[in-house]
Amino acid sequence: MFTGLIREIAKIKSFEGSKLSVYSKHNAKLGDSIAINGACLTVVEVGSGYFSVELSPESKNILAIENYKDEVHIEPAMMMGDRFEGHIVQGHVDCLGEITDIKNNGNSTDFFVKLPKSYIKFVVPKGSITIDGVSLTVNDVYDDSFRLTIIPHTIKNTIFKKYKKGTLVNVETDMFARYVYHIFSKKNDKEISWDNVDKILASY
Repeated sequence: MFTGLIREIAKIKSFEGSKLSVYSKHNAKLGDSIAINGACLTVVEVGSGYFSVELSPESKNILAIENYKDEVHIEPAMMMGDRFEGHIVQGHVDCLGEITDIKNNGNSTDFFVKLPKSYIKFVVPKGSITIDGVSLTVNDVYDDSFRLTIIPHTIKNTIFKKYKKGTLVNVETDMFARYVYHIFSKKNDKEISWDNVDKILASY
């Protein structure tokens, strides 16, 4: 389990076949789970100043592999007793999102991200979402996209500063949103909206 708070921006050492190696200050151990750009991967090799993880064909098919070339977000898995921040992140990437627009508002920047329609239903206004491993709050949700507002500190300390229109990113929707949607959609045996979920909850 992760929190979506980036602990380090690590540099790629190499990416050959299924093995991804990164230079990192983190003292990784064999078998550790580490989220790299939001994907939970297992450490299979440790060297001087670097560690390596292995990506399955499934991982390579679903991840935005083009973002594993220069710098990546690193977050080691939580340990029992760690302070909990961000939100609960599993490290299971649901799908790819596409950045369709970026608007600078002076003291913040809006990022608009398009998702496959089959996943937009799991995105909740004012809820949490993980983009390339970063825990963020959703401002608005549209038919097939959503809007994030990101402060300068976050942009400066993540690879968001490199994103542009057309950039693909790893997206993990909020675990609780998926669970709640699944429970209520089964109960009602039809597609539901988050407005309907609110009404159902209010009726109890």
